Amino acid sequence: MDEQTGMNAARDAWLRWYWLWDALFAIVSVAIAVIIVTDGVGGPLRRWAAVGVLALMAAWYAGYGRPAITEEVSAGQDRGRIFAAGLVLLLMAAVALQGGASFALFAVCPLLFMSLALREAVAAVVLVNLLPVLAALVEDGTGGLLAVLGPGTVFTTAFGVMVGVWVHQIVSQSEQRADLIRELERSREEVGRLSREAGVAAERSRLAAEIHDTLAQGFTSLVTLVQAAESELDHDTDKARGHLALAARTARENLGEARALVAGLMPSALGTGSLDEAIIRQVERLAEETGVRCDHRFTGDLAELPTGLEVVLLRAVQEALTNVRRHSGARHVRVSLDVTEATVALRVTDDGRGFDPDPATEGFGLRGMRARAEQVGGRLAVHSGAGGTTLELEVPR
Repeated sequence: MDEQTGMNAARDAWLRWYWLWDALFAIVSVAIAVIIVTDGVGGPLRRWAAVGVLALMAAWYAGYGRPAITEEVSAGQDRGRIFAAGLVLLLMAAVALQGGASFALFAVCPLLFMSLALREAVAAVVLVNLLPVLAALVEDGTGGLLAVLGPGTVFTTAFGVMVGVWVHQIVSQSEQRADLIRELERSREEVGRLSREAGVAAERSRLAAEIHDTLAQGFTSLVTLVQAAESELDHDTDKARGHLALAARTARENLGEARALVAGLMPSALGTGSLDEAIIRQVERLAEETGVRCDHRFTGDLAELPTGLEVVLLRAVQEALTNVRRHSGARHVRVSLDVTEATVALRVTDDGRGFDPDPATEGFGLRGMRARAEQVGGRLAVHSGAGGTTLELEVPR
């Protein structure tokens, strides 16, 4: 919900209950008109003139005041001041004609607080509460003034001001709460937007890592096998055919990886067997492609590992063996996987030429491997030098 929607919702709630003020104004107006007509004080002309002024007040409220109050957001305070001024003048005329019209204060005072700012409304309410006193002063002089001015007038004036201030504070607090709710809604929308952007970025990073760990590595193997077959065509056709057959098998596996990636499934190597079988296939492929002596060792129960953890471990093995194939020039590679009740430890060791293990100089493959390890709460360590390279990945179960 945006700010404009929140403002519209608050305004709708205000309008939904505004009919109560309409009912109050109508009841008070009709009751005062009946009192004036049946009171018998003053001549009939003045009584009916006072009723006519009350009718004008009702028309002024219905035609101008009510829209000024309910449309304050777009109309501003000027219309409220004009309505309040007209309302006070009409009330003064009604009270001057008939003192009983002062009972209209029950309906007028709330409208003044709804039309004006707080200080303006307080001044206006004090003024209209003194109208009966001023009317008595004009008609009867100081004798009538003493009869009207007393504790009752002071009490009604003070009571009207206090109730108006109290209602104004309640309305002000409600507006502040509405502003706070709108701010919270904006904050929630911003958090949602940032979360969606973070999710998109994470998914892009995941897809980039998947493509690097599957398709790119598969294409690297294909290029290596085709080059090896080309070099053997003129000397050893059987060996060249072997390289091409292995290239065809690698291409089919890479196609399976691509389909699994598009479908958002687990790695195809895991879809056709267990984790240890998938690792063994990776190790045997490296031995067939490069002639490197490879061995492997598994301890513990691999069958109980969750699929997400299996994916991380398999991708780490694939990346490590790809680096051996492309860069190390190793003659011996060993893969070991140890499963305990608390952790799973993967270790890939080769006797190649090594490289600079500084994380600042790592390629995308190792960075992706570290990111995968961190996603499952694991830790990746790479030790490399002239005697070879050791990759250690430890993840909690």
